[in-house]
Amino acid sequence: MKTSVSIGSAYYNGDDWDQMVDFTVQAERLGVDQVWSAEAWGMDAIVPLAYIAARTTKIKLGTGIMQISARVPSMIAMTTQSMDTVSNQRFMLGLGVSGPQVVEGLHGASFAKPLSRLRECVALVKKGLSGERMQFEGEHYLLPRPGGEGKPIKLSQPARPDVPLYLATLGPKSLEFTGEVANGWLGTSFMPEHANIFLDPMAKGAKAAGRSLNDIDIQIGVGFEVGDDVDALVKKRKPAVAFTLGGMGSAKTNFYNDAFRRAGYEDAAEEVQSLWVNGKKDQAINAVPEEMVLKTNLIGTESMIRERLQVYKDAGVTGIRLQTAGSTWKEKIEDLEVALDIVK
Repeated sequence: MKTSVSIGSAYYNGDDWDQMVDFTVQAERLGVDQVWSAEAWGMDAIVPLAYIAARTTKIKLGTGIMQISARVPSMIAMTTQSMDTVSNQRFMLGLGVSGPQVVEGLHGASFAKPLSRLRECVALVKKGLSGERMQFEGEHYLLPRPGGEGKPIKLSQPARPDVPLYLATLGPKSLEFTGEVANGWLGTSFMPEHANIFLDPMAKGAKAAGRSLNDIDIQIGVGFEVGDDVDALVKKRKPAVAFTLGGMGSAKTNFYNDAFRRAGYEDAAEEVQSLWVNGKKDQAINAVPEEMVLKTNLIGTESMIRERLQVYKDAGVTGIRLQTAGSTWKEKIEDLEVALDIVK
């Protein structure tokens, strides 16, 4: 099973940048396969990876994710080519639609019809990476603009059609699209016991494209911590789950909450979201079911974690994004060593 780590976050501001870089260098030394860089309203996803590319030699570098509404498709393709060059072909392009609060509030773009926008964006990016002229007529993108002086342009960097494409999707139709076109899936809100709500649509899309689910790298993010006091470990992670259910999106649009509802946690998802959006965050945290925490993380005794890992493998997961629990970077490295010993 592949292992990876994530750097940054939605709001990461770089205040401990040197330590984070050292953590990534150490992760490569320990044998971690990939590092993913996040973005929303903090540091962007590309600049950190470009810096880390110069400090590493083997670890794969991916955007987890690059927001499609923050860049036009041609710039995504150009950036992908540049990153693949400076990293010696270690770059992986991870894309996602983000959410309406960020897209409309921060970027000033429309969030309407996110799947059709993603579909068109991917088509254009693939066109650019394949060395074709950037000419496209769609609902969201029109190149070149009619009535002006623009002409279809071919990107001057060498074609990079084989750069792996990963999509962060959650809705059934978006998952089906992932199965059609992507090399991998960056999964969240994932419980292996309910893998079918994600993997069945993906398999359907893959079949329609003449592929199978085995052609897709199924990457799942988990918190990792070994300990005997399971109740304390669960309690520590309830706030993050409550934020996911209540704060990752608006009260109207929350793809993570919807995924948990489809997994059978409709009552809990509704209750936690309602409490959260009404400012009752402590109550929302308390309302998170213990099993929801246990099933979406690798926490507990070593034997518990080994058993859960097997459940993930049996469900079809091929990669684990590890979020270790240390409070200092030294502790995070130590925890990562423990995690790798168990996972590998």
